[in-house]
Amino acid sequence: MRLAGVLFGALVLLGLGSQSACAEKRVALVIGNSTYQNVPRLDNPGNDATLLAHTLRSLGFTLVGGGAQLNLDKTALDRVVQAFGAQLSGADVGLFYYAGHGVQVRGENYLIPVDANPTKEADIDFQMLDTNLVLRQMEGAGTRLNIVILDACRNNPFGGRGLAVARARDPENTRLRDTTGGLAQMQAPEGTLISFATQPGSVAQDGTGGNGPYAKALAETMRKPGLGIFDAFNQVGLQVKHATKGAQQPWVSSSPIDGAFYFVRPDGAGPQVADLRLPTPAITAPAATTSDVRRFDGVWAVDVACKKSGVLPDFKRRILASISNGVFRGQQGLPRSPGGITLEGTIEADGAMRAFAEGISAIGKFSFSYTMMGRLEGTSGTGTRDDRDCDVKFTKQVAGQGSR
Repeated sequence: MRLAGVLFGALVLLGLGSQSACAEKRVALVIGNSTYQNVPRLDNPGNDATLLAHTLRSLGFTLVGGGAQLNLDKTALDRVVQAFGAQLSGADVGLFYYAGHGVQVRGENYLIPVDANPTKEADIDFQMLDTNLVLRQMEGAGTRLNIVILDACRNNPFGGRGLAVARARDPENTRLRDTTGGLAQMQAPEGTLISFATQPGSVAQDGTGGNGPYAKALAETMRKPGLGIFDAFNQVGLQVKHATKGAQQPWVSSSPIDGAFYFVRPDGAGPQVADLRLPTPAITAPAATTSDVRRFDGVWAVDVACKKSGVLPDFKRRILASISNGVFRGQQGLPRSPGGITLEGTIEADGAMRAFAEGISAIGKFSFSYTMMGRLEGTSGTGTRDDRDCDVKFTKQVAGQGSR
């Protein structure tokens, strides 16, 4: 999966109603499923989820798992939605984004994990995720505004296997009929806006060039100052309609929403969003690799202790990292494998360090990413993570040549 550039910045000052912007808590869960095991894979959901995750983070959202959650099986999907519900407690705004395969069955919409392989309609409840479960997690949290974005209106992936999972009920009678794909219409609960990549029962395009037209329009529109929530999604719809020459028209279901909401305030206050088209930048040494920087050269132990957070358990782990000429690199396990984590960052002459982490959980096998920040002094140091309450301790194990 491509990983967009690391974004660092303070929270954007954004408002909901008369509430102080700086006090607003925003939480988002972003999921992208591309590498399906039993049905055709999709090219862009992983890229789309990564793009939206970094956009939302730059707009003041705390991301469940620290970043886009990619290629989740049923166990991981259930687990991360539960974590989302727990992390929403005390939040003002909750946002759920899903890109990948989705189907409707008997008028209900289901999101498809990468390991789904149903052989009959009765398997659906056990192998897929009912979108109503996501809505219930959000309703129970007491947030003032919930936004659900379903970029899952693609073709029925099981249609060629003789399994009619895309089915709807005719309004005139109780007879079930097969549908061509897409999702069913949903009623938005109180204080909720639901946005679909295209109209109910229609099929959306996966897109070319790395991102789908809907995700690309979302990321661009969210960064525009002064757009109310309804104006923002209307502009997304117009942009997608134009880009697809009318073949795809996003659709919105909403209940009345109390107060005004802006992704970016009308005055544009807050940090600028970085160029999301760039890949993860290469980690290079600081411009001045003086002896002050090289004194940290060597092998370091990075001990991370995280406290329990909702359904996420407490845990401890040690990662061995090397520092050379101001460049920090750490690795535990195999890259892009369950239990593996990679750290890359820089050390300044005053000992300030910042590193970006990405990995895959050993339990649940969901992707995560976060930023680690700290300061080194002599042969030790302390730090934090930006995604959850964790204590980080650095201890030099072996001195490098530059530190002597």
